[in-house]
Amino acid sequence: MATRPQGEFVKQPIAGVKSVVAVASGKGGVGKTTVAVNLAIALQRGGARVGLMDGDVYGPNVPMMLGTSEQPRALSERRILPVEAYGVKMISIGLLAPGDKPMIWRGPMLHSVVQQFIRSVEWGELDYLLIDLPPGTGDVQLSLVQTVPLTGAVVVTTPSQVALADVRKAIEMFRQVDVPVLGIVENMSYFACPHCGGKIDVFGEGEGRRMADAFGVPLLGEIEIDPRIRIGGDTGKPVAAQVDSATAAEAAGVPGAKSIYAVAHAVAARVEEVQAASTGPVVKID
Repeated sequence: MATRPQGEFVKQPIAGVKSVVAVASGKGGVGKTTVAVNLAIALQRGGARVGLMDGDVYGPNVPMMLGTSEQPRALSERRILPVEAYGVKMISIGLLAPGDKPMIWRGPMLHSVVQQFIRSVEWGELDYLLIDLPPGTGDVQLSLVQTVPLTGAVVVTTPSQVALADVRKAIEMFRQVDVPVLGIVENMSYFACPHCGGKIDVFGEGEGRRMADAFGVPLLGEIEIDPRIRIGGDTGKPVAAQVDSATAAEAAGVPGAKSIYAVAHAVAARVEEVQAASTGPVVKID
């Protein structure tokens, strides 16, 4: 009987889920969770069925940003029903263990949580399951890539050189484990002066695009510094949910929302491209 080499894992797809997309960052503080939450809502407002798994066990901020503290309901001993906010199905350790008590867990415990969120949650039929990863290249990332075949990863950064140095590590990690990098999102790209409309490059200029070019991956978009994005996250009213679509964002003059919807459009296109490449051309036989 053939056996698998030691250390080799069998990755099982999630029933009913068409694509699994990791939202990652090389370092903390770049707005990765903000991007993940708003991206999920923007995809949902575009007509997709979307789930969001909060994989950042040490800093589970997704519930606060989605404005919910509802606890998931157990359907049976091994099945959990995710909560829903803004039309997005969501699960987070922050809902199961609320409060200020820190999670002081080692690798095996983190692996168990990742497994349960993926296998025990009743996700149903989804077009996208976004997974908000903790920053860096640690245990949760490794557990995820060992557990489920990822469609690809979105890497979030700011234009600062410090953030970009860690982006290189994140991209190389995904490439080493054969996960396609869908592209880079440059968050906090610039600040638009409310008086003159000019762009102020707070953290740098054009570095995200140069990094994308260097690694041969797309720049999925640039999201500006907009107080409404920060306020939306703090109050549980994400800026992407304040409009119905990218067209509405443009008409309402909400620059942050407009940028996020543009990123969502780019991510959807890249997912379609990667999936088409992985399945190959369909050959019709008469």
